[in-house]
Amino acid sequence: MILSMSGVVLLGIIVFLFFRKDGLKASHAFVSALFGFFLAGTAIAPSIQAGTTSLAGLLGGIKF
Repeated sequence: MILSMSGVVLLGIIVFLFFRKDGLKASHAFVSALFGFFLAGTAIAPSIQAGTTSLAGLLGGIKF
């Protein structure tokens, strides 16, 4: 749950920065949010979540 909340916050900040700096239109942000919302309800959502969790684990295991 913590990973998904931090991911949502991070993606929200990125969208906000695109909106403020790179000219992202509000309609594009709205369509992207709707796409994510509806994608979460599909059969592919568990695969996306598993891939994201795997990637986070891989990145978390990197030692500098």
